[in-house]
Amino acid sequence: MSELDPDLLFKSCNIAILTVSDTRDLTTDRSGTILAERVTGAGHHLAARDIVPDSVEEIVARLRGWIASDDIDVVITTGGTGITGRDVTPEAFDRVLDKEIPGFGELFRILSYAKIGTSTIQSRALGGIASGTFLFALPGSTGAVADAWDDILVHQLDSRHKPCNFVDLMPRLTER
Repeated sequence: MSELDPDLLFKSCNIAILTVSDTRDLTTDRSGTILAERVTGAGHHLAARDIVPDSVEEIVARLRGWIASDDIDVVITTGGTGITGRDVTPEAFDRVLDKEIPGFGELFRILSYAKIGTSTIQSRALGGIASGTFLFALPGSTGAVADAWDDILVHQLDSRHKPCNFVDLMPRLTER
């Protein structure tokens, strides 16, 4: 079973949060705020936070800028993962990802099913890697953001989490 190894040191990650929304700003972005509070509360550094509209080009531009930065280890987006016409975050991720982490979206939907039932089928949450940076696309609801962080990301972004975690893999993500 997974657990924290108390003999290991915690390694803080530099995490950027991107909210994808046509209607929110930093004062009304409850999901982004919840995520930012959880990121810093877990001991990580909030390296950047921004909001872009539901536009593939604008999402891709922001992702590429953050992926190119040596100061960002992880990008977490919230919003735009549904199935309506304006939900385009997964399409933007398709343009930047080197590798997808299929288990992230699968696990998110399994955990979500226990809380919202079959409605979870409407989520296209996903995870992946681009140029050595982890990327995770979460739905825009406050519940989904809290669930994804509390049930998955807080553990995988903790270097003390065993038997394995994403942080231990970071130095090897760009190996050839």
